[in-house]
Amino acid sequence: MNILLLGSGGREHALAWKLAQSPSLGQFYAIPGNPGIAEHADLIEGIPLSAHDTIVKWCLDHTIDFVVVGPEAPLVAGLVDRLEAAGIPAFGPTAAAARLEGSKLFTKELCRAHGIPTAAFARFTSPAEAAAYVRAEGAPIVVKADGLMAGKGVVVALSVEDALEAVEQVFAGGGTEVLIEEFMEGEEASLFALVDGETVVPFGSAQDHKRAFDGDLGPNTGGMGAYSPAPVLTAELERRAIEEILVPTARAMVSAGTPYRGVLYAGLMLTTAGPKLVEYNCRFGDPECQVLMPRFAGDLLEVLLATATGRLAQVTPLWSTDAALTVVYASRGYPGPHQTGSAIGGLEQAGEVEGALVFQAGTRRKGSGLVSNGGRVLNVTATGPSLAAARERAYAALARIDWPDGFYRTDIGWRALGPGA
Repeated sequence: MNILLLGSGGREHALAWKLAQSPSLGQFYAIPGNPGIAEHADLIEGIPLSAHDTIVKWCLDHTIDFVVVGPEAPLVAGLVDRLEAAGIPAFGPTAAAARLEGSKLFTKELCRAHGIPTAAFARFTSPAEAAAYVRAEGAPIVVKADGLMAGKGVVVALSVEDALEAVEQVFAGGGTEVLIEEFMEGEEASLFALVDGETVVPFGSAQDHKRAFDGDLGPNTGGMGAYSPAPVLTAELERRAIEEILVPTARAMVSAGTPYRGVLYAGLMLTTAGPKLVEYNCRFGDPECQVLMPRFAGDLLEVLLATATGRLAQVTPLWSTDAALTVVYASRGYPGPHQTGSAIGGLEQAGEVEGALVFQAGTRRKGSGLVSNGGRVLNVTATGPSLAAARERAYAALARIDWPDGFYRTDIGWRALGPGA
């Protein structure tokens, strides 16, 4: 099969690495890709992911049999709709189904209508009314901007003043509606499932670290590291999340005439009353994908194609018993202003550590070398027979990378292993 992968981050490098292992793979292309993805696929330059008509024409001209869409923006914008209209199967939801990520308000209303456990909420189009609600409810409280925010559109306000500032920022930034939720007590975990309409198949769990610095301090980021599986998400809690949250969601989407097909990524809060939905994403997480792919032991192309074509009930995902952990190596200053273009060395030596892989994200080639080209630049990942072993290997690999202009957290995995691990 001729495959096109869309995206350029660490998530897409992990997907490319796994897809390249499929015995069914023919020609493999990526738009736009990155230097790591180029080790597995031919990169196609000059086509932006927003150029849907151009992408469809390119697929037809190059007899592409299947498209795997990595990031969320093309999904929300309807690229899968365009591909399917041209007769090209694609992995990912239609624009109508991708509203589960594209609109937090859509998802909250769906949960309310179908009794899916989530935080109580209110929505406002008026800054003054939102501010009055915050003052009446008090803190802690959660303020969310509607729409795609690259994982950074949520403020957990511990004071009324912080919440009021968050509301003001939403509207000042061009937002027209704000969602205000009750603060849920518990530990967060991520549960992934493949969905082809009503069939829902679990596809691994993970926990990530959003804050920039050790001890979960500093500003929110797109994610500074992750590990899988998430020990806090026990088999019983996973069963409840599937039965009480994901399956009812899938059925609700079918009933609405907008069946969901793709990976459904549920951010969960594990409360004393059981799992509750924090939010949905309509694609693999980043950096969560970088710990799921090394643990997945099956043919990724087979299961993604079965999901896209309504045959998910015919496949059974296979998993390694190993744990995996990834650490994000980011440019100094991230998530704020940062420099790019600095030389990176030692990736080959890092990959020599047992169980270690380096997935590239914000990189580019400069001559024969590799330089930084973004905020989150590398995902240094390792597997091991235990989470502690995976963590030890990942940090051993990190120590071999030569990049003075980067930084990383030294405590990834602390929630599962303890603060002193």
